[in-house]
Amino acid sequence: MGANEPHHQTAGGPDQPARIGPNAILRVIEALGAGPDAAATPRIFAQAGLAHYLETPPTEMVDEREVTALHQALRDILGIKQARQIGADAGRRTGDYLLANRIPRPVQRLLKLLPRALAARVLLRAIEKNAWTFAGGARFSTQSGRPTRFILDGSRVCRDTRSPLPLCDFYGATFERLFRELVDPEVRVVEVQCQAMGNPTCVFEVRSDGR
Repeated sequence: MGANEPHHQTAGGPDQPARIGPNAILRVIEALGAGPDAAATPRIFAQAGLAHYLETPPTEMVDEREVTALHQALRDILGIKQARQIGADAGRRTGDYLLANRIPRPVQRLLKLLPRALAARVLLRAIEKNAWTFAGGARFSTQSGRPTRFILDGSRVCRDTRSPLPLCDFYGATFERLFRELVDPEVRVVEVQCQAMGNPTCVFEVRSDGR
């Protein structure tokens, strides 16, 4: 695979909804609890039809439609601005969880010792390999190069929504947390296109030049 050549990965089958890792629910619960809107948590989860998760948090993969319903309820009750902040906080917490529990310490140390361009490529491939855990039925692809890009076609965070602003802060913040810790502490991940805005896909750019 050469630079700027996309790699694609999807999850799920035609006869059943795809599933997404429980971080998509668990870290939203944490982010709400740590913010000024903690009191709204029961109402948000009730509107999404997920009140049972507040009593018994998920420990296995969840139906991707539950993730969509949760983010829709966040926007309906808190408004887009605050919902985006909750999504970003949940994404950072997901990154922290992956660093603490899913990426072996020796691998983390090695990535930090590698030249940044090489470390970025290695991390990119690892994200590709595990895309099935977070993309659900969305079509996920990456493009290495300058800038590196992540592309989601069918993001469950913004599905069936229209907005003047990009909405997939959960994904952007997760990618950013991993890249900042393992590749470049100054990196930023910016969603430059979002299907909620009418774009054909959701596109995230990894930027290290401050722009």
